[in-house]
Amino acid sequence: MTQKKGFDFPFRKASAIRMLILDVDGVMTDGSIIMDRNGDELKAFNVRDGHGIKLIQRAGIQVAIITGRTSPVVEARAADLGIGYVIQKCLNKAEGLAQLVKESGIPASQCAMMGDDVLDLPPMYECGLSLAPSDAHISVLGHVDWVSDCPGGRGAIRQAAEGLLLAKDAWQEVVHSRYGVSPEDCGWATS
Repeated sequence: MTQKKGFDFPFRKASAIRMLILDVDGVMTDGSIIMDRNGDELKAFNVRDGHGIKLIQRAGIQVAIITGRTSPVVEARAADLGIGYVIQKCLNKAEGLAQLVKESGIPASQCAMMGDDVLDLPPMYECGLSLAPSDAHISVLGHVDWVSDCPGGRGAIRQAAEGLLLAKDAWQEVVHSRYGVSPEDCGWATS
């Protein structure tokens, strides 16, 4: 399968994925950090990315967050989306991945990770599939299995989620049966 927009999603690797791990700033968001006058942090999340997360959860794919920062906004968004594994203030993300593997029982080889900067690379190298938004740091873009044509916080997660659904042969059950939408309707080619 190829995507009509010209990207070659790694369907074979993706078929073994049981968990999608996400960075926050630059992946779940556009990387902006907005602070009010009291120093309280605000983040903008994309609703379509959130729906992509819910879609893959319906297909049995777990979702986790590993982020280097700490924010109550991240906890709230994770709770809103039913994301059960959240590791914050994790500057050594390879250690975060090891913790996640231990807690979830899912080996790194069956995890995909989407990251956008150099501190995401060590765990991405250990995962079975590495993904990046289109505006990831150049050092990341050259070392991942797939780059979305969408930037962080602007549809990259949704596009990756759709690819995972196709790879897991779950599109019919999760998307088409509920919404009547085909892969082609979403920009994916089936031949």
